[in-house]
Amino acid sequence: MFDIELSAGTIEYEDTGGDGPVLVFIHGLLMDGTAWRNVVEQLRGTYRCVAPTWPLGSHRIPMRPEADLTLVGMGHLIGEFLDALDLRDVTLIQNDWGGAQAFFAVSNPERVSRLVLAACEAFDNYPPGPVKRLLPLVKLPGGVRLLMAVLGTKFGRRGPGTWGWMSKRPVPGPVMDAWFRPATVDRNIRRDLAKYALSSPPKQQLLEIAAKAAQFSGPVLVVWATEDRMMPRDHGRRLAEAFPDARLVEIDDSYTLLAEDQPEKLTAAIEEFSTATAR
Repeated sequence: MFDIELSAGTIEYEDTGGDGPVLVFIHGLLMDGTAWRNVVEQLRGTYRCVAPTWPLGSHRIPMRPEADLTLVGMGHLIGEFLDALDLRDVTLIQNDWGGAQAFFAVSNPERVSRLVLAACEAFDNYPPGPVKRLLPLVKLPGGVRLLMAVLGTKFGRRGPGTWGWMSKRPVPGPVMDAWFRPATVDRNIRRDLAKYALSSPPKQQLLEIAAKAAQFSGPVLVVWATEDRMMPRDHGRRLAEAFPDARLVEIDDSYTLLAEDQPEKLTAAIEEFSTATAR
């Protein structure tokens, strides 16, 4: 693990190094860079894989109290990270969270040449419906702490409308323990998580962000799970139609977390896309 100091605070990241094409990964809420472990393991050696842990509740180092952790602020943070590491000709790859769209809408996209959107928030689906129902709890005093207590239970981890709808196959217990521990034990991590969770823009602004992001002219791969319960299947098709140079791949037998349920198929789609669009 490496770390770098940005305006919001310290960002930890994995970097496999090497001279291969650069892939930068974006994970979802209450996850860290290990959400991509099964894909990175297959790509390392051929590609330089950079997997940051974004401040979405599973980061181990709290952000500065004044950090802007809204969706727009996080879009700027992604751009700042790419600048700080001087990463070029990047393939930006996201799953679950929709941070890449925010990045393209508000930051300088010149460092990114290709984009992979894998079963993710899009258009006005921020946060997805089942998660949105938890927001009243987050607003309560001590609400995030209560939420983390629920996620420590069997129901919280595999129940309908919770993580049971994120992946068809259970995420290994030690991995999930590591994801949930920071916000369970550290009130400042809970503060950061609440900042983001309660910052969802109104529908019209979300649609404006989506429209701006769709101006990206580079190659785009949209990968969607046909059985996704969080991200509507038609959003994958709409995304593929929204970008000027996009293709759609649908993967069966998976929920949102394609990197957990179908890492081999997702990796193959990324490799084929990267090879086909290489300069």
